[in-house]
Amino acid sequence: MEKTVLCGANAYERKYYFNEQFKSIPDSIKDDLHIICVLFTEEVGGVFTIAFEEDGEIVMETDAEEDDIYYDEVSSGLLVAEIRRNRQELFESLSLYYRVVILGERIDGIE
Repeated sequence: MEKTVLCGANAYERKYYFNEQFKSIPDSIKDDLHIICVLFTEEVGGVFTIAFEEDGEIVMETDAEEDDIYYDEVSSGLLVAEIRRNRQELFESLSLYYRVVILGERIDGIE
């Protein structure tokens, strides 16, 4: 299944990436995404991405270089779960945005 990366951060290069395909997302949401990604990599390390599945579902993925002794896979999984729980409304809104704007779905009550 093909994914479209929305944004991500890389602790090794100390960089943040935002996919300009989604530049119409409000700046306040872009700021929230930036903070989520950077704080994740500051706390856990590695590479963290937020992406859309083909159907619009949000996925968060984390990875690390093989020789990264500081990356904690257990902590990264717990942090992903915490972010998903605490930011559920944000991710539901982004999923709806993707389905309507990108996929062109008609949602009852939304023009």
